[in-house]
Amino acid sequence: MFAGVVTSFDSAPRYSRFTAPEASSEHDLVVNVLAAGLHPRVRSQASGSHYTSTDELPLIPGVDGVGRGADGLLRYFVLSDTTFGSMAEQTVIDTRRSVVLPDDSDPVAVAAAMNPAMSSWVALRQRISFSAGQNVLVLAATGSAGRIAVQVAKHFGAGQIVAVGRDAERLDALTHLGATDTVLLEGTPDDIAERIGRASTETDVVLDYLWGEPMAAALTAVVSNRADESRLLSWIEIGSVAGPVAPIPSAALRSCRLQIVGSGQGSVSPREIVAELPALAAAITDGTFDLTTRTYALSDIETAWADFEHTSERIVITPNS
Repeated sequence: MFAGVVTSFDSAPRYSRFTAPEASSEHDLVVNVLAAGLHPRVRSQASGSHYTSTDELPLIPGVDGVGRGADGLLRYFVLSDTTFGSMAEQTVIDTRRSVVLPDDSDPVAVAAAMNPAMSSWVALRQRISFSAGQNVLVLAATGSAGRIAVQVAKHFGAGQIVAVGRDAERLDALTHLGATDTVLLEGTPDDIAERIGRASTETDVVLDYLWGEPMAAALTAVVSNRADESRLLSWIEIGSVAGPVAPIPSAALRSCRLQIVGSGQGSVSPREIVAELPALAAAITDGTFDLTTRTYALSDIETAWADFEHTSERIVITPNS
């Protein structure tokens, strides 16, 4: 069979022949892969930079996808940490880490949306006790995961949704997707912090895809401008596009009811993630989220890899379409 194969962490996967997979346990199922999303998580897997990386090569990238097995069922699946990913004509899934989809589901839409939507969906459902009417601040809202996070917050009944990002055009578009206010990351750090603080006086939950130095500035601004210091502020670290380390000011921890938690592999168990898959898949299938996609044949995986940095569309590899 053919697959996208990584032989060096310094280069993109190449379309190559690879030994076909085989089931090895009662829960294993070989599936023909119909669609696999090229997510930031997949790129960090392929570069060996993700915190779960084992530095083992060669590897086939891909952490999830949509496929059909010999039983004829269409499934969305999440793979365990494996060197045999979903960017191949076939892969082996654990059926316990999958959800059966309606047969008329769009494999490309599901593969494109599940991973980025899952980050905020699982964070709000599994990492904190979120209630309709609470107010949400999304940091890095103009990225693909942040854009869906705004829509997920709206889907769960958030009151105010403040979207923070660098791209003015994309930020403006979020007002049509659920954002009640926006903050452009433009100007001096003090100016940005002041605008974030002014927009988030009633914030209950922060979905943070930034981290790094900007997180510390945003945290100080949010805490300093809270209308009610006794009101719980839940800060959920999901991504770290601005840096892996954030200098958290000690005063912020003492001056308000603040909890900082992470959401990702390890902090959320596979069982908890799988429990959320049916409802999330149904929401995607129903067209709840606005998302644009671009598909590439598996044979064009190197082109897809190169184009990733230059498009806001979700890239999906379609090995068997």
